Amino acid sequence: MASVELKNIDKHYAGYHALRDINLAIGDGEFAVMVGPSGCGKSTLLKTIAGLESISSGQLLIGNRNVTKEEPGDRGIAMVFQSYALYPHMTVAENMGFGLRMAKRPKGEVDAAVARAAAILRLEKQLDKKPRQLSGGQRQRVAIGRAITRSPDVFLFDEPLSNLDAALRTQMRVELSTLHAQLGATMIYVTHDQVEAMTMASRIVVLNKGRIEQVGAPLVLYNNPVNLFVAGFLGAPRMNFVEGTVSTVDGRGAGIQFANGTSLFFDDLVDPVERGSRVTVGIRPEKLKVNDTQSGTTFAADVRLIEYLGRETIVYADGGTLATSGSDSGTGAFTVQISDIVPFRIGAPVMLGFDMRDAYLFSADGRTVSAPKPIASI
Repeated sequence: MASVELKNIDKHYAGYHALRDINLAIGDGEFAVMVGPSGCGKSTLLKTIAGLESISSGQLLIGNRNVTKEEPGDRGIAMVFQSYALYPHMTVAENMGFGLRMAKRPKGEVDAAVARAAAILRLEKQLDKKPRQLSGGQRQRVAIGRAITRSPDVFLFDEPLSNLDAALRTQMRVELSTLHAQLGATMIYVTHDQVEAMTMASRIVVLNKGRIEQVGAPLVLYNNPVNLFVAGFLGAPRMNFVEGTVSTVDGRGAGIQFANGTSLFFDDLVDPVERGSRVTVGIRPEKLKVNDTQSGTTFAADVRLIEYLGRETIVYADGGTLATSGSDSGTGAFTVQISDIVPFRIGAPVMLGFDMRDAYLFSADGRTVSAPKPIASI
């Protein structure tokens, strides 16, 4: 296996700047997951590592070897795509061993590599079948097995689970994480699904508009996002955002005023804010409480929608003049996540509240200037 290092990577398509000054080091044996909205550059970045896209400027090192100009087949990588890309006329065994046969490896070596990969992926009983006889999850395992037989330095995955149904995606997440533990391989995985990122990654790379916003362990990014974009992107349901104005500044603290007259005070800011500037306050849905008299900060709202998910209840509530904001992906209502089944009535008035110790504050340019105390990583 090998490490991967990207140094000052830029990628241009005519007048479009797809990747901007990408600097990233992925350690030997790490499971790195790249996430971001559509068009953020995550798949383009993966393809530059694979050699399927040329690099406009910068350097790419795999195992401390400069492979910037090398062909894909010479880089020591294997890639698993969103589509299974299996040959329909070949058996599972023939599909898995195809790359080695093209490299003119001895038959005994090919058979041994296929048997090993089949054992790891529990495909021993499927080796003589054709792809049409397999389920979606089995086909994806065959595609992964084809990569394993090549014994690459680095595995690359481009949204490999997006074609599967919800139950199979959950199963395959577990299987890929188990595979990583068994092989100790360096894996780089692209997905739009933040649940996949949070559950599988040793580190998450969040991209936006061709730039890296933040890199870190899943819980570090969730609890301590560096800016409003990362805070809003990681988390399902997403963080609630409310815009306000800095009304007072007192040393390292600041008072925030909202449109409905509610005010908050944040102390011990990591960066100063200017009086009169626009800021955004964020609170996670699981930290919002409904009709809880112990909550430190409360405001009135009306229930718009209730979702009963079995293990939890999601409540969407309109806050009147205290309106949510901060992202085009917002619902326009406050989202409350309750880890139990609690009955509500649409249109019913409720009091929402939260503890100031759970609130985030973002400056006018989106930087995080106040966050809850870090939680020890697990």
